Amino acid sequence: MYFLYLKAFHIIGVIVWFAGLFYLGRLFVYHQEANVRPEPERSALKSQFSLMEKRLYYGITWPGLCISIFFGTAMIFELELQNWLHVKIALAAALVVYHLWCGQLRKKLLNEQCSWSGKQFRLFNEIPSVLLVIIVFVAVFKNALSWSVFSLFAGGLILVIGGTVHWMEKRR
Repeated sequence: MYFLYLKAFHIIGVIVWFAGLFYLGRLFVYHQEANVRPEPERSALKSQFSLMEKRLYYGITWPGLCISIFFGTAMIFELELQNWLHVKIALAAALVVYHLWCGQLRKKLLNEQCSWSGKQFRLFNEIPSVLLVIIVFVAVFKNALSWSVFSLFAGGLILVIGGTVHWMEKRR
């Protein structure tokens, strides 16, 4: 029963963390695209986006990360370290790196030192989506996952997402 509570809180933390990361990436797109607006609209939008990014980053994504890591680590002590769990931990570490990268980008946007385009932010915003799909498949299928088939699936997913972002950018 103890393990189920750990798992429930871990899932709640992951949902909060991903919700924050998904929205944060979207705010980065809007923030950067505010540069094409005329003044005083540009300044007002950038100021508002900076405030929203800060509140989201520190008020949602950081608590979600901490809850996820805490309860995920507690679950590891209840499980044997199988191959799938090593993969999941590596993917979670990649997500932590993405999270910290978001913090750096937030600061660069705040100080108007970020040269990324809206399209680059759209592609960047898809990284947690890809990681989410991979992590869920690894956690659900565990050692029964066919890595060669899944690698093809993940590669195809990345190509479809990248192609869709590129296609949508051309339509704008």
